Amino acid sequence: MDPWDTPKLRAHARILIDSYRRWTGLDLLGEDLSRSTDAELAFAVFYAPRVIVSHGTQADPILNYGNQAALTLWEMDWDSFTSTPSRLTAEAPEREERARLMATVTRDGFIANYAGIRISKSGKRFRISQAIVWNLVDATGDPAGQAATFDRWEPIESATDRITRG
Repeated sequence: MDPWDTPKLRAHARILIDSYRRWTGLDLLGEDLSRSTDAELAFAVFYAPRVIVSHGTQADPILNYGNQAALTLWEMDWDSFTSTPSRLTAEAPEREERARLMATVTRDGFIANYAGIRISKSGKRFRISQAIVWNLVDATGDPAGQAATFDRWEPIESATDRITRG
């Protein structure tokens, strides 16, 4: 079974889409999918050609969603990804900036054009740019976490990589 193909994640895909439109006025996938079934929506979000991730509302939020592009970029399977504290997607020096970003999103609803450095499970570093981060709100208007999407990232070479290539 595909990780996106559960009632809970079908509903979560709807929250991702609806919350994004609520805060930005735009369609997350570039087209109006409001008439799509939850299963169609979940499939489209999971296989979108852009990274889409979210975390819950815990004090130290845990990732609760990553589409296929996110799983590939962070080099994790579904179970590993969705048990990772969100803060661990950034290196320790980047975490303070990430925390400020999340506070701004909490206050303002969303932020556009975010850039930052992230790290994969194997330690590969990459810079994301033009990311949009937004608050998730469920159908009753209650906070449901925060999400991010981006389609621009580039690897960051380490000194070891440069020396090895000579």
